Amino acid sequence: MADRLLTVAEAGEMLGTGERFVRRLIAERRIRYVKLGRPVRIPESAVAEYVEARTVEPVRRIRARYGKAA
Repeated sequence: MADRLLTVAEAGEMLGTGERFVRRLIAERRIRYVKLGRPVRIPESAVAEYVEARTVEPVRRIRARYGKAA
């Protein structure tokens, strides 16, 4: 099944950013896109891949145990 193709505005809305940021990602080729003549469209899976690749997992800190008071 084919991905839904998003406009730049829709992709920006999914990422929580503006169109300008999405256009910069396209210009720098940091996200997959489809060129349909002059307009560009971003596959929905490309947005998900972009988010997945840049997701940073939290580091779980292990608390040191200092022993009990006497």
